[in-house]
Amino acid sequence: MTETTDPGSGPADHPGPGDAAEGTRAGMSHSTRSAIEWVAVIVGALVVALVVKTFLIQAFYIPSESMVPTLEVGDRVLVNKLSYSTGDIDRGDIVVFARPGGPGSDGIEDLIKRVVALPGETVEGRGGQVLIDGRPLAEPYLPDALETSVFPPYVVPEDHVWLMGDNRGASDDSRRFKAVPTDDIVGRAFVVIWPFTQLGTL
Repeated sequence: MTETTDPGSGPADHPGPGDAAEGTRAGMSHSTRSAIEWVAVIVGALVVALVVKTFLIQAFYIPSESMVPTLEVGDRVLVNKLSYSTGDIDRGDIVVFARPGGPGSDGIEDLIKRVVALPGETVEGRGGQVLIDGRPLAEPYLPDALETSVFPPYVVPEDHVWLMGDNRGASDDSRRFKAVPTDDIVGRAFVVIWPFTQLGTL
């Protein structure tokens, strides 16, 4: 007895129009799912980047010569915005802060300087040096033979710090706008990330 096969009985051998439609729908479903996943990844990455920039770490560009030779024009630094949420401001820290009086004519909103005097201290410029409570301040980060201009004694108020640029002859700092409220400090600059040849901690 010879076996026969019904020509229309094998979907694997002869896919019908309905099967082709199902395959198309499956392909579209996979493509849609992949697209949604990629959108979710991109949105997630943007949210993380925004959170990091807003609350944790932000890169800043150095626009002026006020911190030469420690920082050159065009350098980029990372600023830790949480530094002073968990610890005190220390003398010698390099900090980014809101420009007193708001953005200047150059559009710059934030400045970067070094913490020189702390709350309650009397700071003064005399004899080419900075004096803290009448005693000369050791500043090994300054170039040899660099002198600080004369300025009168000033008592730093509570919750304020006295900030100065390392390039004392080309820095608009607390000698003009006095002490800066600690609430105006964005964070502490802790590493140079550009150029790569200058990569290092501060």
